[in-house]
Amino acid sequence: MSRELLVGTRKGLFVLRDGTVEGPLLTGWQIYHAIRDRRDGALYAASNHFVYGATVHRSSDDGQTWERAEELGLPEESGLKLNATWHVERGPGSELWLGGDPGVLFRSDDGGTTFEPIAGLVEHPTRDRWQPGAGGMCCHSIQIADGKLYAAISAAGSFRSEDGGESWTPINQGVAADFFPDNPFPEVGQCVHKLLAHPAREGRLWQQNHCGVYRSDDHGDTWERLEGNGLPSGFGFPIALDPADPDVAYVVPEEGAENRVTCDGRLGVYRTGDGGANWTLEETGLPDRAWLAVMREGMAFDDTRVYLGMQSGSVFARGEDGAWSEVARDLPPILSVEVGDWP
Repeated sequence: MSRELLVGTRKGLFVLRDGTVEGPLLTGWQIYHAIRDRRDGALYAASNHFVYGATVHRSSDDGQTWERAEELGLPEESGLKLNATWHVERGPGSELWLGGDPGVLFRSDDGGTTFEPIAGLVEHPTRDRWQPGAGGMCCHSIQIADGKLYAAISAAGSFRSEDGGESWTPINQGVAADFFPDNPFPEVGQCVHKLLAHPAREGRLWQQNHCGVYRSDDHGDTWERLEGNGLPSGFGFPIALDPADPDVAYVVPEEGAENRVTCDGRLGVYRTGDGGANWTLEETGLPDRAWLAVMREGMAFDDTRVYLGMQSGSVFARGEDGAWSEVARDLPPILSVEVGDWP
């Protein structure tokens, strides 16, 4: 197996392998997220088109040909319409999960041919308090860890299921919604930008929120805000982890909601090695004069490297020495990066 990087852009899917850039695949489609399924080598892409709508594409021949999932429907009585597909995630068994806008989650048990909506989120009793963020009401984070299923939705908050998606508990205690000055800590309504579960420590979750960076050590029952200790801003979109060390995380702060560009006129990645108590700027190899933006799916990581994809079309990789290098450039605006294993 060889390592590859799947780069979703506004103009198709690109694949980085051994210093080469292949693509575009799925030309004309916006690829919000793509994965390689290690179980059978299939490629899956959350793909969106202004004419053909929102769907999932699957390829079993390394992108030479693609099949679309059957129509993704939502219950008529819900009054909801699928606006976009956002994130594809493998399950521990044969299942495949798909997050979409408006705050919906689907499950497939037939290799992505058909997807069924998860009623527990479609019919969640707090849904009338969910509001679309700037990117819509997107279910963009799906994590499976410790026998639990997590979903994060902008702007609804984070949710946990302990019964395979049948029922969902809001897990937003201590997470601020500063844009609600009369009720800054509501049960739901937080604008979480990205949520990750750490594979090496039970109960540990990280999130980059509209209103800060947070860590939980109890499966999301409570959260600790982790800014004001080296970060120039609590606002940002992506987050990356070190799978071997639950105390290590990476974020890319931006100026704020009204000026969504990297802080201080530079592309700076901030790293913590102590669970968020302190953050250190990493800038070696990164542009020192830049006003850039990274989308919520714009960071990925494996056991040795962290990857960063920019809306400017560049991809950077972090070496084990902490230095960054540009591994691709002049791509269309990048929506997502994901590490895969090339068979």
